[in-house]
Amino acid sequence: MGSDFFGFRIVENLQKMDQDIKKNELKYHKKRVLVSKEFTFDAAHHLHCYEGKCKNLHGHTYKVVFGISGFLDEIGLVIDFGDIKEIWKNEIEIYLDHRYLNETLPNMNTTAENMVVWIYEKMNESLRNGLKKDQDVRVEFVRLYETPTSFAEARRGWMEVE
Repeated sequence: MGSDFFGFRIVENLQKMDQDIKKNELKYHKKRVLVSKEFTFDAAHHLHCYEGKCKNLHGHTYKVVFGISGFLDEIGLVIDFGDIKEIWKNEIEIYLDHRYLNETLPNMNTTAENMVVWIYEKMNESLRNGLKKDQDVRVEFVRLYETPTSFAEARRGWMEVE
């Protein structure tokens, strides 16, 4: 079985592939599942045509939450969290982290509402053209927190209607 050490169980016999479990058992179901991953970045911006403090150059520590859904692959994953991180690092964060957003994003007022749609589009494009292009993996939502209590959200249903 296993022995206890200060309340922790030490596993003596790790489950072995093709001995204790078969490959066809790795995938438990055929349901769509949503996985989520969060990232933070720091950036500066200012708003145009706005009368308030945000018309001046200022910065935020933003938080981005991705909700990505799909069906399990043969080993029971929708998408590896590391793959989401790779897309974030290589395709999206490079335009955002420690940047002046008015310079690095397409011409837009750098409101959370505009930015969350841009982030959604970048993640969606990366999934459709990259690692998961042959699977039914899709962005369900992106939430962009500008402060700990204020966020904008883009949802798949809203993005596909127009």
